[in-house]
Amino acid sequence: MNRKAMALLTIVLLALALPAIADDGGAVFKAKCAMCHGADGSGNTTMGKNLKLRPLGSADVQKQTDAQLTTIVTDGKGKMPSYKGKLTPAEIAAQIAFIRTLKK
Repeated sequence: MNRKAMALLTIVLLALALPAIADDGGAVFKAKCAMCHGADGSGNTTMGKNLKLRPLGSADVQKQTDAQLTTIVTDGKGKMPSYKGKLTPAEIAAQIAFIRTLKK
């Protein structure tokens, strides 16, 4: 599946299941992302500080489209690893929904 089709599928899944996804996204975020990004998405962890991570609730992150965030989670970016094959498309959509709840 190409990136555009995956992004479209993610957006559709997100729109259909936003309330449930946000709850599930928190659990997956805690298990897979919090060690670097922090439980609150602030990046205020040893690893987050070393990598100079932006807070996920910041305007810089929140202005990105769901498709852009999906690509970052799926393919990785910089030192962030790819989660392709490690998370399902539904779990990735859940991450994006959870990240949206962190908006400041």
